[in-house]
Amino acid sequence: MGKDKKEEAVFLRKKITLLRAFSLLIGSMVGSGIFISPKGVLKNSGSVGFSLLVWFSCGLLSMFGALCYAELGTRITKSGGHYIYILETLGPLPSFLFLWAEFFAIRPANSAVVSLAFGRYMLEPFFAPCAAPVPAVKLVSLLGYYTVLTLNSWSVTWSARLQTALSVVKLLALALIIVPGMMLLAQGHTENFQDAFDRQSLVLDKLPLAFYAGMFAYSGWFQTGFVREELVKPERNIPLAVIVSVITVIVGYMLTNVSYYTVLGTEDVLASPAVAVSFVQRAFKSLISVVPVLVALSCFGTMNGGIFTFSRTLFVASREGQWPPLFSMIHIRRHTPLPAVMLMFPLVTAMVCIGDIYHLLTFFSFSRWLFIGLATLGLIVHRCRHPELQSPFQVPLFVPVSFTIICLFTVAMSFYSDPVNISIGCTIVLSGFPVYYLIIHRQMSDRCRNVFYYLTHKLQLLLEVVQQEIKTY
Repeated sequence: MGKDKKEEAVFLRKKITLLRAFSLLIGSMVGSGIFISPKGVLKNSGSVGFSLLVWFSCGLLSMFGALCYAELGTRITKSGGHYIYILETLGPLPSFLFLWAEFFAIRPANSAVVSLAFGRYMLEPFFAPCAAPVPAVKLVSLLGYYTVLTLNSWSVTWSARLQTALSVVKLLALALIIVPGMMLLAQGHTENFQDAFDRQSLVLDKLPLAFYAGMFAYSGWFQTGFVREELVKPERNIPLAVIVSVITVIVGYMLTNVSYYTVLGTEDVLASPAVAVSFVQRAFKSLISVVPVLVALSCFGTMNGGIFTFSRTLFVASREGQWPPLFSMIHIRRHTPLPAVMLMFPLVTAMVCIGDIYHLLTFFSFSRWLFIGLATLGLIVHRCRHPELQSPFQVPLFVPVSFTIICLFTVAMSFYSDPVNISIGCTIVLSGFPVYYLIIHRQMSDRCRNVFYYLTHKLQLLLEVVQQEIKTY
């Protein structure tokens, strides 16, 4: 194909450089989690010392998972993240169950959590010292989400540029918490670290919930796999971006938590609806109106990264025949996967309107970690099945083995910790079985197929989208 023809062709361009990949990972990891999760980690781990151990363990576990995904990203050349890894290694049924749970539970709940955090922190300075009214928080949350949705529908380049800019803002927000905290610690303010490891307060069956809260704060280390086909030099850039970004976040999170505990006691952290704001009120009053805005922008970046990557999962699933064909289409001028970007709009809106942050967190964590564990199990299976494949990046076998065991063990333990929410998550995953066998496995009747094609054609004309014209994997 000639150069002019290729420039005119409709396909997803390689626009994600190493810097943008690093920004995507930092921007996805450093979001609402570090500003929301300290409360959840402390509540379920029981003491300051154990909570810091949980934070470090979650960082180490995230590094193991990220290294596994870096190898999967160099072995499997398609975009789609968890979905495509499970499809290529374990087969179509588990990959469809992941897609089903991800679309109806994991992703909208995750987006709702981050959106609500964005709304809460955005309004915090205007209503302090009182809490912002819940309807106002929900309205601002939705406005933020719709803004990001519009940007991702409009331009890949601009959403990638926004992600880079907001990654700098996120690191600045962490620095504004770390620096004053470290200064106070150096002056000898260590009273909150007395009896840090209080064994009497440790409840083992609550530990999986502490890990869920901590891993939520780190979640995002897997994002490069979702955009594999749009990465420049993926064999080199995926491992490099993953290693540097996860180390940066582990160091940042540990220092941030030490800063929190230097200034706030355990009762203060547990009583605070917004830990970062309570910290600034106590330690750095001149910045009281700045930090909530920085945290809100940080959440905004996480929303942007989430929409950017999940739309690629739907795009690839549609291309693989497990989702309606409309969602593997690209806008003829904007070169964005417009239908896939827009599909999350109704579900996230509903979850923001009815949702409570902490219930949502447990609700989607079960499904997410089950399938991440299955994806890394898939890496072990893929290695055994294809020993001839020499991956440009390979991790020692104990890394995927230990990561998979920990993921699946934590998922199993969480049934004891929170049986109601985990059962809801489990039911949503299992509800995909009949859908798979009735719709995906069996062929549709001619009448249904004709109606389906008619609707697809009309929506295609309305949205100005066509199938990808150049193969990118």
